[in-house]
Amino acid sequence: MDRTQIVITKKDEMNARDIEYWNRATVEEKIQTITYLRECFYGKEATSGRLHRIHKMLKLK
Repeated sequence: MDRTQIVITKKDEMNARDIEYWNRATVEEKIQTITYLRECFYGKEATSGRLHRIHKMLKLK
């Protein structure tokens, strides 16, 4: 194991980094991540494109 790549952070620091990352992420990146997680938990059938279609409809307004 390469111990030079291990970084130990406190929980509050980790949460702050996560919040900062997701605040910088584009809407498309967020949708892709949500779609990926839905597929992981519920299978390919759960991601029939509905979420992407709703996103496009909301983006038009």
